[in-house]
Amino acid sequence: MIDEKCNKYHYYVMDRGSGQQNMKKTLEYYNQNANQFAQGTLSVDFSATQERFLAKLPNGAYILDFGCGSGRDTKYFLEKGYQVEATDGSEEICKLASEYTGIPVKNMLFEELDEIEKYDGIWACSSILHLPKKELKDVLQKMVIALKKDGVIYTSFKYGEFEGERNGRYFTDFTLESFEAFMQDIPNLRIEESWITGDVRPMRGEEKWLNLILRKQD
Repeated sequence: MIDEKCNKYHYYVMDRGSGQQNMKKTLEYYNQNANQFAQGTLSVDFSATQERFLAKLPNGAYILDFGCGSGRDTKYFLEKGYQVEATDGSEEICKLASEYTGIPVKNMLFEELDEIEKYDGIWACSSILHLPKKELKDVLQKMVIALKKDGVIYTSFKYGEFEGERNGRYFTDFTLESFEAFMQDIPNLRIEESWITGDVRPMRGEEKWLNLILRKQD
């Protein structure tokens, strides 16, 4: 996505009112521009963050790329010898990512995650930030259930306090303090690491991102 560090394309369709209209518009936008955005992310070097995440996992770990976009990160993990399952909300992006990675990419919404202790790690780079806070909390709980014991999540959000439509897409932004408060109702998930970065794309360094590694705990 043009306003996201990882250029991912993820959507969550709500059941009612303006929220449904906003998410439908977002989905249509990225389906119509799939090739442009996929090409825009493939050349971005994101290895420093990828390796920071992989360092938390056992060799050959099972990873869910939860909202995989172009498939750049999925392919990186596969080439490092990890098992990877990839999903995305955009049908057109799924097609492109499948071609790029060489594995099937499942077209699904975040809310449809329904696995139990399956993954060592979940990579949700600039993806679940499209969920309103209520839905985001529900999805994070599903992610925890899908993780094995002591599993980890990497995720990222635009840095700030904004929540709502921005350039035709829904965003939930966080600071570390607001995310800590948000997580208080998810007792089996803790923040293991956090750091702030600029946008990795050219001419976008003034945009700040909150990066998080979260750990499942009993």
